[in-house]
Amino acid sequence: MKLKAIEISSLIALIFTVISALSFENSCEGIREKVLRLHVIAASDSVADQSLKYAVRDELLRDGESIFRGSETVIQAEEKISDSLDFLKKSAENTLKKSGCDYPVNVILERTYFPTRQYENITLPAGYYKAVKVIIGEGKGKNWWCVMFPPMCLPAAAKDSPDLSSILSEKEKEIVNDGKKYEIKFWFVEKYYELKEKFIH
Repeated sequence: MKLKAIEISSLIALIFTVISALSFENSCEGIREKVLRLHVIAASDSVADQSLKYAVRDELLRDGESIFRGSETVIQAEEKISDSLDFLKKSAENTLKKSGCDYPVNVILERTYFPTRQYENITLPAGYYKAVKVIIGEGKGKNWWCVMFPPMCLPAAAKDSPDLSSILSEKEKEIVNDGKKYEIKFWFVEKYYELKEKFIH
């Protein structure tokens, strides 16, 4: 059966949409591979435990300043943070003890899924990122995340650390800096990962 002109046009449009979306996803993967995120999970949703979560976050971000100093790439940052996980664990536990809390803390470096997220004028696409994951107590409370390297969320970023724009390609910079322009494609990427999780895992 012959396809009508409108059906052919729709099929061609769909093919170009898929190709464009796949190209966009490839650029997003380049972004994911160049940043290291921090993921802190509170013991519970109580006001006290949420406050402790932020105290631990602030302390670990300060620790990151000295740990990452001199790092120019995420690979260098990951190597340094891998050697510092025990230090970060003790730092988090000491922060809790100062508040009269004895929750255990688990600190690991792993690939973690994050939804699309905007930080001020920067938009990071959904997908799997390497992240320092900090679980306080039973880790049943609301979580907090940001970019640990480059130091976008440090209280006072180290002067010799690169910023996000210095490690991204021109295309990658355009994506993270122009979230409104790519809003539909960000949505596509998020749905792609939702379907992937549903049918593969």
